[in-house]
Amino acid sequence: MKVKVSRKAHFNAAHRLYRKDWDEGKNKAVFGRCNNPNYHGHNYELVVSVFGSIDQETGFVMDMKVLKNLIKSEIEDVLDHKNLNIEIPEFKELNPTAENIAVYIWKKLRPHIDTEKDLEVVLYETPRNYVTFCG
Repeated sequence: MKVKVSRKAHFNAAHRLYRKDWDEGKNKAVFGRCNNPNYHGHNYELVVSVFGSIDQETGFVMDMKVLKNLIKSEIEDVLDHKNLNIEIPEFKELNPTAENIAVYIWKKLRPHIDTEKDLEVVLYETPRNYVTFCG
């Protein structure tokens, strides 16, 4: 029997969607307002879920204090109030779309979670636009 436990978090960050190898017209046509050369920001909402068996000794799938601290140190402290394109090395060449940010978050958290457990990241860029990545 697998159980899913989840922790919500949030961070604020700016980004610009564009490709260096495209001209300005194509970037504007594909990315629209998100291609603003002066960047734009989001209040990202994050839900991190861990699926696994309940430990018979603790009663936990994962200690939520551990998950909370992991999200804070690996994600919130790193991404909050940052310009993703400029300040996060992975996004200097990788377009910081919601999809790519969700994968980035998953990759940062995955090494810290027991390999017998599954990990899911849900990233809300807006209240109506969100991405789910499960690895």
